[in-house]
Amino acid sequence: MTDEKLLHKASRGDEAAFLALYERHCATVFRFAYRMLSSVELAEEVTHDCFLGLLKAPTRFDPARGAALSTYLYAAVRNLSAKHFRRHGGEVSVEDSQGELVSVEHEGPLRRLLAAELSEEVQRAVAALPPLQREVIVLFEYEGLTLAEVAAVVGADTGAVKSRLRRAREGLRRALAHHFKSNGGVAPAKRVFK
Repeated sequence: MTDEKLLHKASRGDEAAFLALYERHCATVFRFAYRMLSSVELAEEVTHDCFLGLLKAPTRFDPARGAALSTYLYAAVRNLSAKHFRRHGGEVSVEDSQGELVSVEHEGPLRRLLAAELSEEVQRAVAALPPLQREVIVLFEYEGLTLAEVAAVVGADTGAVKSRLRRAREGLRRALAHHFKSNGGVAPAKRVFK
């Protein structure tokens, strides 16, 4: 069943339809919120508010505009995160990492430790980016959205998204350069995310 049909049913009180929508999109919404806010508690709050807002005012999502529900939800998370940044002066604390680490179970303990440390350092570097740069790097690199999809979520043209993405990558490259020095060069930023 499509998101639109599920949302229509959910808006009429069908709890199973709402749960299906929630199950379908919850992980993505939480992951984006966590990467934007660097806090499990804040990400849970934003995820809750995002779905509550969708349930209370389902007509705010209009499939006739050509956007997918996932794009609408990314934009809702973005707006809720922006409210948090405005309330708290753009500062969030970087908690101990509970994020997703690259699976390295088949490697030895030293390799796993180094991978975990690098993952934490990348998370701190992403969290330190200005919010506009952070959101595009998260949407493009982590969530796998296209430039056009990122532009739709953030309400900017693709040129602005490309510019923010370039500045974010440069910032990450500078912040993480000491990890990637070999033969006098710095590894491309994309290698950090894969």
